[in-house]
Amino acid sequence: MSVHPLAGVRVVEFCQVAAGPFCGMLLADFGAQVVKIEPPEGDGLRQWPPIRNGFSENFASLNRGKRSIALDLKKPEDLEVARALVLEADVLVENNRPGVMQRLGLGWDWFGPRKPALVYCSISAYGQSGPRSGEGGFDLTIQAAAGVMSVTGEPDGAPVKCGVPVADFTAGLYGAFSIASMIARVRAGGPGGQVDVPMFATTLAIAALQTSEYFGTGRNPRKLGSAHPRNAPYQAYRARDGWFAIAAGNDRLWRSVCEVVAMPELLADERFATTTLRAANQVALKDLLEARFVLDDAAQWLARFEKAGVPHAPINGYDEALADPQAAHLELVRPMTMPGGTDTKTFVCPVRIDGAPVVVNTRAPALGEHEDELRAAAKRTVV
Repeated sequence: MSVHPLAGVRVVEFCQVAAGPFCGMLLADFGAQVVKIEPPEGDGLRQWPPIRNGFSENFASLNRGKRSIALDLKKPEDLEVARALVLEADVLVENNRPGVMQRLGLGWDWFGPRKPALVYCSISAYGQSGPRSGEGGFDLTIQAAAGVMSVTGEPDGAPVKCGVPVADFTAGLYGAFSIASMIARVRAGGPGGQVDVPMFATTLAIAALQTSEYFGTGRNPRKLGSAHPRNAPYQAYRARDGWFAIAAGNDRLWRSVCEVVAMPELLADERFATTTLRAANQVALKDLLEARFVLDDAAQWLARFEKAGVPHAPINGYDEALADPQAAHLELVRPMTMPGGTDTKTFVCPVRIDGAPVVVNTRAPALGEHEDELRAAAKRTVV
């Protein structure tokens, strides 16, 4: 049986593009009723390709299970509709620049006195206060500002960002977790309140190993490509026909690697006697191992490491990752029909509860699709 822990929770989302919509989608996946308030032209993500039959698959991937209403919040009558919807809700989530919601008449200063149980979550680039709070930001600039780009890429390479928008989605995850925590407080009889989710801060927060390295040594962590600052062999290696990765994160696994490559002399090499020494000398170790790895294909090495119990993986593209038998077992990919009528697929909630996948509504809304019913509902609320 499907489990929806947030069933009955009502959310109004004033968000565009990634961080805020991802937050709202996570809440919808767990059963919340999410109303997405969009400008008349729609969330900008609706214009991002791939677009089929006039509908963006990127937009669909972050807005499933929501209802949509298009409002011009500068018009008094549309502002009243938005306020009414929020007053009937439990949660407001927005990802505008600080001050925008207040100027529109939709800030916590308006809602707090009228509905103190409301959970009001703001996701922004740098937070609601402080010297940089007025600045905007996107995933790229936050990755740059929060240090991610300084540790991503090859040691002598140009700055590169993580290929997955980690700053956006980390903020969305922190937002959803914080909202769920606040809902628990409200249900226990406590007040609602404001949740301030700065993308800059949440991106720094997931770099706990890097910040602790800096605090402990006084030195900036550095780029290591696919290697690890404290473990080796623990990176991607070149075989005869391509690349693969292994992660030997302890002495037992290190011994297994030496057995697989039939190089017992490495165990007696003082440069590799401990995990710390192997990490310090990982360039030399990589050269020695790759001289052996290039004698066979990646699939052969992966089979050997699997038999030896050493964590390993091919360097998959998304086609291969999504086709992995484990992805099928976890039921991660589901069919989806977009409002334009196109049948496609989507990646759904990855979490299982009580051994079963969380069943989600995969359909994303057309712009303003639920306008009539939501305007009618707003009329029943006195603002």
